[in-house]
Amino acid sequence: MAGYFELVDAPDGGYRIRMMDGAGQLLAVSVTFPTKKAAVAGVAQAREIAGTGLIRDRSADGRPAVPGSSARVIRGRRGGAGRSNSTLGSSLAGKRAQART
Repeated sequence: MAGYFELVDAPDGGYRIRMMDGAGQLLAVSVTFPTKKAAVAGVAQAREIAGTGLIRDRSADGRPAVPGSSARVIRGRRGGAGRSNSTLGSSLAGKRAQART
């Protein structure tokens, strides 16, 4: 079974998206969206990114996670303003969806 998204209430009001794998294990949690409409738009953007987005390797060692992997990886400098501690929600998906509401 494929993974899925769950729309849940955020503790501080609004809604969050949980991305789950096929076994029901949590993979990522989004930022808080102010409305359900914005959260659904965030899911649409996450689907687009997951299907077409590159991997940006900002790890300390910069070695491929899987030797011989065919995934296209862009290696970047460590740290900086582009680095985020959040998973799904720190992407432009959340920011764009919030801006639309």
